Amino acid sequence: MKRTHFTKAQIMGVLHHMEGVMPAAELCREHGMRSPTLYKWRAKHGGIDASVISEKTAMAEKNCRLKRIYACVRMQNDLLKAALGKK
Repeated sequence: MKRTHFTKAQIMGVLHHMEGVMPAAELCREHGMRSPTLYKWRAKHGGIDASVISEKTAMAEKNCRLKRIYACVRMQNDLLKAALGKK
């Protein structure tokens, strides 16, 4: 998946300008992006502060790490059950 070259603070700045008087087409041209990207950002981050976005990202990373740990423990548990079940 392609990563964005905009930081969370820049995204929030662009969305803040969009709420003002600047039209979406002009805003996209100024920042060098397509309008669907802008509308996706607005749907995803509209009305959210930049600190909340960073917390959300950190929470998603932590959730991913916990899922990997759970999968590893679950696999070890299954192996132990299989080893103890067969004599």
